[in-house]
Amino acid sequence: MRFCRILLLLAVIFVPGASAYGQSKTLGKIVSNGPEFDALVPKGTVIEMLAEGKFKWAEGPVWSKEHKAVLFSDIPRNKIWCWCESKGLETYLENSGYTGSAPFTGKEPGSNGLAIDAKGKLIMCQHGERRLATYDGKKVENLVDKYMGKRFNSPNDLTIMSNGDIYFTDPPYGLPKGMDDPAKELDFQGVYRLSAKGELTLLTKELTRPNGICLSPDEKTLYVANSDPEVAVWMAFPVKEDGTLGKGKVFFDSTKWVKNSNPGLPDGMKIDKSGNLWATGPGGLWVFNSKGEHLGTLATGVPTANCNWGDDGSTLYITANDNLVRVKTKTKGW
Repeated sequence: MRFCRILLLLAVIFVPGASAYGQSKTLGKIVSNGPEFDALVPKGTVIEMLAEGKFKWAEGPVWSKEHKAVLFSDIPRNKIWCWCESKGLETYLENSGYTGSAPFTGKEPGSNGLAIDAKGKLIMCQHGERRLATYDGKKVENLVDKYMGKRFNSPNDLTIMSNGDIYFTDPPYGLPKGMDDPAKELDFQGVYRLSAKGELTLLTKELTRPNGICLSPDEKTLYVANSDPEVAVWMAFPVKEDGTLGKGKVFFDSTKWVKNSNPGLPDGMKIDKSGNLWATGPGGLWVFNSKGEHLGTLATGVPTANCNWGDDGSTLYITANDNLVRVKTKTKGW
């Protein structure tokens, strides 16, 4: 989920009859590997452009039923945007990841991954504050910011289990100097669980750059993306009865695609009701079945950070570099 400074030339196609707020454009192309993908994304489907150029690096989309809108982070600009069909793009929250009075010296001060809990509160991974925080529409409050007395690196993405437990990743991307930052207090990059009772558990520290994270529909598998160009993999961990993890295995290795100059790395992801994984990665957003078979790609052609289900659950909203796009599918998110 890191901010990419590569300049990209983006070709856009105009679609007659589309409505306002940038929906008259499309991005990239859709590549099917067979009928299993076509059943999810029918032929002729396009990647609709909703908003572009107003933000630097879009991340962490989440659907708000209250606002009937998608909220998403703009990490470099330290804010959360709101996009809805009727009003288009508006600012939702300023200082979403860093609230200090001193200037932030790094490039990624803002919030990153977002989720909404059962009570309707927005849960934010805050880079600048190095914590998980909640926002109820009025005030931001700390949820957790330390492990064993040491500050997190910069919490990146999260997923919430049906019992209220929060699973989240903690790579160093939000630290001004990354791995070499003198303020880094932990000597690893962890995956954690914050239980609904407030108990924090380190689940694994084996990954070099843990990033996107999501649960299978039966909550028995935790998927974690590793955004390391040398080991660009999606991992699958069995979830034990007590909520901790068993030994993980590589779900899919995209390292060769990264090394072949496809823009982006394994990043944010979501699951659908059938257990298919919709995972941002090199070249766009990859779709896998639960066996790890690559079904097809939403080939945005730009670094693509994250995605989430919205509307009636069948629309996939995607943050792709400085673009917010969507794809209408024939499945529903979980």
